Amino acid sequence: MSKAAPAKKPAAAAPPPGCTLDINDPQVQKAAIRIQASYRGHRSRKELREKGPPRVLEPLKDVVLIEGSAAKLTCRISAFPDPFIRWSKDGKELRDGPKYRYIFEDPDVVALVVRDGELADLGQYSINVTNPFGQCSDSARILVEVPAKIQKGPDNTKARKGTTVTLSAEIMGEPAPDVGWTKDGKDIEEDDRVYFEIGSTTTTLTIRRATPQDSGKYEVYVENSLGMDQSFARVDVA
Repeated sequence: MSKAAPAKKPAAAAPPPGCTLDINDPQVQKAAIRIQASYRGHRSRKELREKGPPRVLEPLKDVVLIEGSAAKLTCRISAFPDPFIRWSKDGKELRDGPKYRYIFEDPDVVALVVRDGELADLGQYSINVTNPFGQCSDSARILVEVPAKIQKGPDNTKARKGTTVTLSAEIMGEPAPDVGWTKDGKDIEEDDRVYFEIGSTTTTLTIRRATPQDSGKYEVYVENSLGMDQSFARVDVA
């Protein structure tokens, strides 16, 4: 007795029109990327939620700010619910605005951008992170580099024989610049009659008991690793 042939499985029904997915379709790929990003964001928020009070995960680091440019202080934090962020410089709170910008980079990176760098921006910067479960803080320095420059040069001077002549200049630079004075193109050799002093923002050349031989063209110059500057003045003694 012959055996009956096995019944054939029915062919799978074709999906209704519009229900197929082409994994090579750019729109499908973009949707998949959005789903993955959403999942990663959900996972990161879940991890942060489980960690509780604010914590600094990656601390601030010192940065160098070049005059006229911008600097960015960045740290990674853990905090849920969303924390209150406060930035300060040398203990004084910084307001979000044109000069200082508060930046929030999902899900847990915060930053402060300092714009239009100048010497006054040098200092200690701190971040304070607060939520209902506690607070944490961290700090770092912004180091400012400024090319050496003469803000105001010495004035031309006329003096009588035997009087004291002083030439002054306002200077700046970070690192602190080297400062020198010359007369008629030659370095001045200091003694108890002719000498110069260097302060943090000024330099002064003093000529005591001036004589006609002290007349001439005087130059002050400043120089650091970022640049140099110079200024001239004429002294006439009669």
